[in-house]
Amino acid sequence: MDERGLSAIIEAGGSLLEPAEIARLASEVASDKQATNIVVLDVHASCSFADYFVIASAGSVRQLNAVWESILDALKADGVLPLHKEGTADSGWLLADYGSVVIHLFAVEEREFYELETLWKDAVPFLRIE
Repeated sequence: MDERGLSAIIEAGGSLLEPAEIARLASEVASDKQATNIVVLDVHASCSFADYFVIASAGSVRQLNAVWESILDALKADGVLPLHKEGTADSGWLLADYGSVVIHLFAVEEREFYELETLWKDAVPFLRIE
């Protein structure tokens, strides 16, 4: 784990979850809330600011909010708080920065437009839930 990831864990209330565990938990919660096309990318070799990206889609503003709140609540329950959050369900792109893990939750149209998987094509797929 890099220094930034460790500092995020310490600042987040002392959780000892590793970045891979944070990414896996976020993706499982997204799946439980019926998010679609969930992928966790290992970006550590091609990215200086994170080890994992969690990317998922939701079909409506209501579902975006439900998935988003569920992910934040589940991570908070394990003592993990985001360093930064941005976006709104109405914008179609929500982002939470957990240091070594960055969670991207998209509306379907915005995900197709921004094509993060294409931008980070050198990343190694760590987990995929269709």
